[in-house]
Amino acid sequence: MAESSTDGKPKKDRWASGVTPYAEMGYWDPDYDVKDTDILCAFRITPQEGVDAIEAAAAVAGESSTATWTVVWTDRLTPHEHYQAKAYKVDEVPGTPGQYIALIAYDIDLFEEGSIANLTSSIIGNVFGFKALKALRLEDMRIPTAYVKTFPGPPHGIVMEREYLDKFGRPLIGATTKPKLGLSAKNYGRVVYEALRGGLDFTKDDENINSQPFMRWRDRYLHSMEAVNRASAMTGEVKGHYMNVTGATMEDMYERAEFAKEIGSIIIMMDLTVGYTAMSSMSKWCRANGMILHLHRAGHGTYTRQKFHGVSFRVIAKWCRLLGVDHIHAGTVVGKLEGDPAMIRGYYDVCRQRYNKANPETGLYFDQDWASLPGVMPVASGGIHAGQMYQLLHYLGEDVVLQFGGGTIGHPMGIAAGATANRVAVEAMIQARNEGVDYFSEGPDILTKAAKGCPELNAALEVWKDITFEFTSTDTADVVETPTSS
Repeated sequence: MAESSTDGKPKKDRWASGVTPYAEMGYWDPDYDVKDTDILCAFRITPQEGVDAIEAAAAVAGESSTATWTVVWTDRLTPHEHYQAKAYKVDEVPGTPGQYIALIAYDIDLFEEGSIANLTSSIIGNVFGFKALKALRLEDMRIPTAYVKTFPGPPHGIVMEREYLDKFGRPLIGATTKPKLGLSAKNYGRVVYEALRGGLDFTKDDENINSQPFMRWRDRYLHSMEAVNRASAMTGEVKGHYMNVTGATMEDMYERAEFAKEIGSIIIMMDLTVGYTAMSSMSKWCRANGMILHLHRAGHGTYTRQKFHGVSFRVIAKWCRLLGVDHIHAGTVVGKLEGDPAMIRGYYDVCRQRYNKANPETGLYFDQDWASLPGVMPVASGGIHAGQMYQLLHYLGEDVVLQFGGGTIGHPMGIAAGATANRVAVEAMIQARNEGVDYFSEGPDILTKAAKGCPELNAALEVWKDITFEFTSTDTADVVETPTSS
C-alpha cells in the first residue's frame, strides 16, 4: 500500500516529475533531532484557506533553504537532505484559529560566517511573499554558539562604554536635538551646549538629519563638537554628541566617521536603513578606531509592528548584537511609541543578558547563549519626561540610555533646565534605590520631595504631570501564547 501524505492522499515518489508537496520532499520531519549547531526559527504562520498547516510550514522551510515549486534533478548532485531546512513542530495558536507557530531548523552549513546579510537573505528573503500563506511572521531565532562565534559583536559593549565615559551606577541620560530638521549649524550647536551643560551625558542627531541644504554635515559636526568641548570643560564630565554618519554611500559614511574622529568625538551613530552590510562595516571601523556606535532603528516599524506578518524586533535586536552595535533603540513602555512591558522586557534581555532563557512572558521561544559577546546598551526614547523616571527605571533597569528630546528641550525654563530636571530625577531614584526604597511604588513621592530643592524638576513635573500616551489597550499578541522548545 502506498504511503500517505499529510492530507491522506497517496504519497508521491520523491523523484517523480511534476509538482511535489513540500512535506513530501523532506521539509517536514516531526522526528527531527535538533542539533546544537542548527539555527532555529519560530514562525507565526497563517495559511490560506484549504492549505494544510504542516504543508505550509514545510513550504516555509523549503523556500527559505533549498526548495522550489517542483522536483529538480540537480538535487541528485548534492547530499540534498543535509541542506534541507526541517519543519519539525507545528502548533495552533490558542485562541487564534488559523494561526500556527512552526519551528524550523536550518543546518549551519547553509550560512556564510559572520554575515547578517546572508542570514537574512535566506531566512526572510523570499518566503514572505509566498501565495500559500496569508501572513508570515518571524517571531524568534536561536543562533547556535558555533555561529555566534563567527560574529564580532559590539565594538565595546556596556562595561567598556561605562569605563570610557567614567559613568557608573545610573542610567545614561541624553536628548535628541529638536527640531530635528531646519536649524542652522550654529543654532544646533547652541542646543547641544545648553543640554550638556545642564547635566546630560549625551545629545544626538536624529535619524533624518544627514546633510541637507539647510545644514551640511561638516558644519553640524564642528558646531556640535565645540559645544561638547565647552560643556565638558564647564562640568568636568565626559560628554558626547552622536554624530549621524548615515549617508548615500559607504564612502560618504567613512568620510563622515573619519572627520568625527578627527575633531574628537567619542561616539557616532547610524540608521538601520543603511542596511546590514553597511552596519557591519561601520561596526568594524568603530572597533578599529575606538568609537562608540549608536544605532537608531529607523524604519523598523514598517515590518516589526504588525503582529501577524513581518519580523519581530527581538529578532532585529539579535541580528544587531551579532553584527555589532553599542547602542540600539529598543522601546520605552511608557513613551509615545508602541510596546507593552513584557514585549519590551524581551527586547532588553536580548540586548543585555549573557544568556537568554526561553520565556513565554517576554516572547522568547528559545534559549540563547551569547558566547561572551558583550551586551548592547538599550536606548529608550520617544515621549518620555522626568515625571516618568520611576517607571522607566522599574521597567528598563539601569543599563540603559534615557533619551529625553522634547522632555529636555520643551522645558518651560529652557533647555539647560530641562537637562537639570532629568539629571536630578534620575539621581533621586538611584539614591532611593541605594537606601532600599521601592522606587516604583514610592516614585511620585520621591520626585515630589526632590523637586522641593530643584525648581527645574518642579517645573517639569508641573507641566508634564498629566501627559500619557495610552491610546489603546495593551496588545500582547507579540509574546508567546504557548511555551515551545527545541
